[in-house]
Amino acid sequence: MDPAPPRPQTVRRMIESPRSAAFEAYEFFAGGGMLRAGLGERWRCTFANDIDPQKAVAYRANWGGEELAVGDIGAVTPADLPGQADLMWGSFPCQDLSLAGAGAGLGGARSGTFHAFWDLARGLAREGRGPRIVAIENVCGALTSRGGRDFEILCRTWDEAGYAVGALVINADRFVPQSRPRLFVIGVRGDVAIDPALLADGPEAPFHPANLRRATERLPEALRRRMLWWRLPEPVEPVAGLAAVTETDGAHLNWHSEAQTARLLSLMSPVNRAKVEAARAAGGRQVGALYRRTRRDADGRRLQRAEVRFDMAGCLRTPGGGSSRQTLLVIEAGRVRSRLMTARETARLMGLPDAYRLPGSYSAACKLTGDGVAAPVVRHLARWLFEPLAGTKGAAREAA
Repeated sequence: MDPAPPRPQTVRRMIESPRSAAFEAYEFFAGGGMLRAGLGERWRCTFANDIDPQKAVAYRANWGGEELAVGDIGAVTPADLPGQADLMWGSFPCQDLSLAGAGAGLGGARSGTFHAFWDLARGLAREGRGPRIVAIENVCGALTSRGGRDFEILCRTWDEAGYAVGALVINADRFVPQSRPRLFVIGVRGDVAIDPALLADGPEAPFHPANLRRATERLPEALRRRMLWWRLPEPVEPVAGLAAVTETDGAHLNWHSEAQTARLLSLMSPVNRAKVEAARAAGGRQVGALYRRTRRDADGRRLQRAEVRFDMAGCLRTPGGGSSRQTLLVIEAGRVRSRLMTARETARLMGLPDAYRLPGSYSAACKLTGDGVAAPVVRHLARWLFEPLAGTKGAAREAA
């Protein structure tokens, strides 16, 4: 179990100061409010929505939640949204777009909620309250889902609504020790001036990787020519190692038995066993993330394998995704031990402070973090893209 959580709204007081807020945001599919954790003190969330009651409890525990509407996004109307937001954000469900999903794409029941999200954006535009920036985050499977048709739908939606649009792929491993590549589609209202410094003439590494370039090349020519290439600087801060975000002791750490750890080691190929031995020889405290995979041997038989890496964790997923219960391999003083990753460790891998209050249930906490957006990625986008695009309005608010 985690230590006793701080009082409600501790994270809000640490991260967000409504009095000094220069920018306003709507957050859809809000989960536990990780967008807010990333946006920081210059931003104020004036409306949030999520359908999951358990996530709503966590949201309110951390943020107060007077602006949170719990329920189906399809029941939200533009009249429910106050004022005019600088940013409308949606981390809509990924299951129908994931490479591990059923392939229903944006026509699926879950990922299809993207259309309800954009119905609201269009409704606001008809009232003269269209958000300056409309942005979504999702899995990179959206680039290839249904042969690229879903990515075309995404881009065409912004384009037809009068928004200049571009896409980025950002891996959270540039900020935290977790491999979590995600697609960000970001559009700015057509009447908003864009500083040329925010745009590249064409795709640039590292945020326009090959899969994004291929997906863009498959777009119809007229749409492809209108696509923007957002320019972001690379982060310069060093990324902490996996050992730095893992807990070292405590009664809540449930270590596997020696037999269970031996079983995991027995599932390793010679290559992965060599990694363990190299970590043992390195001395000190070494922490690796271990995953169970199904591989085929030379005869084509399916075998269960354990694979380990000592630089970072794999992508956190929800319990329904099958990989939320990640295992850690800890090597210290020559001893090899294993255990499941704690809920607090998953939160740290999403860039959340330890003051962030997690659900008491391990499964609920993993669902919350596995479904979220990495907060440092949001901060990078806010600093280098969202705030410059909304800067004129923000400056006017600060002057007032």
